[in-house]
Amino acid sequence: MTADTEAATATEAPRDTEAAAPPDGASALPLRPALEAVLMVVDEPATEEHLAKVLGRPRRAVAAALRELADEYTAQERGFELRQVAGGWRFYARPAYAPAVEGFVLDGQHARLTQAALETLAVVAYRQPVSRSRVSAIRGVNCDGVMRTLLQRGLVAEAGTEPETGAILYGTTHYFLERMGLRGLDELPELAPFLPEADQVEGESREGVPSFSVDADADDSGDSPTDH
Repeated sequence: MTADTEAATATEAPRDTEAAAPPDGASALPLRPALEAVLMVVDEPATEEHLAKVLGRPRRAVAAALRELADEYTAQERGFELRQVAGGWRFYARPAYAPAVEGFVLDGQHARLTQAALETLAVVAYRQPVSRSRVSAIRGVNCDGVMRTLLQRGLVAEAGTEPETGAILYGTTHYFLERMGLRGLDELPELAPFLPEADQVEGESREGVPSFSVDADADDSGDSPTDH
């Protein structure tokens, strides 16, 4: 090992053993319950680096704890599992219990989609693949609840990750085409005739996609019974 290599190793080693400054009190919490609490509220897989930062722990300790939790849930045959996907960790329902989840999710699915859900679906259809945060930016309101509804209805699905940010991308499904009576996305109608203000584009967009801005209401919270 050369002197340069030894120096580089000496400067890089503390990155994995020293915790970043966490929020007040986070580093004093038991690690495994703290990880469980954080992972209960994420809507995208959380990376080990991010978890280590917010909890003020070394990444190696966080990675080991996550794998211990995943193994523990499997050994106990819990109804959920902790998976490492898309570079991060997130809770998922265990496949063996899919019939129970399906029965709950599909209950009451005869209800019509709300205006908020239809607008969000339109943004996904014309911008896909698109991240949830970009959909929210285009519409001007938080779309997390509505996106969950569309996922539950099988109208949209995950379509990879964004290379720059790692955010999950979404696109429409074959079921969407079936319900819309389309043979393919190329049969979607042109937007221009229906959008006289199409020149007002969303700030982040590089492609000039029109903004579907509406006032925030209960439909976007995901709590309204009509969204389910």
